[in-house]
Amino acid sequence: MKRAISTMSKTRLGYADFTHVEGITDYMNITIDCVNRLGSQLDVLDVPAGNGLVVDRLNELGHNAIGGDINDAREGFVRVNMEESFPFDDNSFDAVTCLEGIEHVLDGYRLLSELVRVLRPGGTIIISTPNTMNLYSRWWYFLYGYPFQFPPHAMQHVSKERAIDRGHINPMSYLRLRYLLESLDAEVVEIHGDRIKKKHLLPFLLPVFGLGWLLGTKHRRREDGDDENINSISTHLKSKPLIFSRSIVLVARKNKN
Repeated sequence: MKRAISTMSKTRLGYADFTHVEGITDYMNITIDCVNRLGSQLDVLDVPAGNGLVVDRLNELGHNAIGGDINDAREGFVRVNMEESFPFDDNSFDAVTCLEGIEHVLDGYRLLSELVRVLRPGGTIIISTPNTMNLYSRWWYFLYGYPFQFPPHAMQHVSKERAIDRGHINPMSYLRLRYLLESLDAEVVEIHGDRIKKKHLLPFLLPVFGLGWLLGTKHRRREDGDDENINSISTHLKSKPLIFSRSIVLVARKNKN
């Protein structure tokens, strides 16, 4: 698989107006596969679309995919600012994808609400974001005081007159994403992860995780009895994607009611 190369590497971190990857990544392939399993000839929105790799691949597979972004990387993209209302009607798409985007906005809840709003009842939303809960990021936070991939020197303040990439300013954990999606009447149905981060540290990190899991047993229970949602969360918390993956991919379904 071609390794993704960020255009961020071509300029000083934190001073690029926009950042893209130059090849298909693992989280992109996971997303494309998830969409393709939903059916054929689906109406799909990808925001932020970057340089259009996901949109192009989905269209090659027979779907009707469109890209939304604030950059000028591709002609034909719809201008979509993830911090504002989307220029689409309610219930417009069978699936919406947001890959490595939610960590770039001030208000993750507002972005999620727009993604769910334009999704048809029963439709699917797929979100990828840096996994702040993997073992390496937990260790990184202990050492530096902030999650891995969220360095303070890469953050940018954005004016209303100049819409550019803010950088990684908004760490979104699996737990927070799940809670917000559920509050918007969308149910998490799958969890995936891309490549394992820092494999050589696993012999050191796994015992720490095991100890933490044992100590946290009481926090994964409800006083009013068994709860199916809590059981699902507990299963995900000890899953391979959440423990090891660099980026996490959540698949959620909008309720039909």
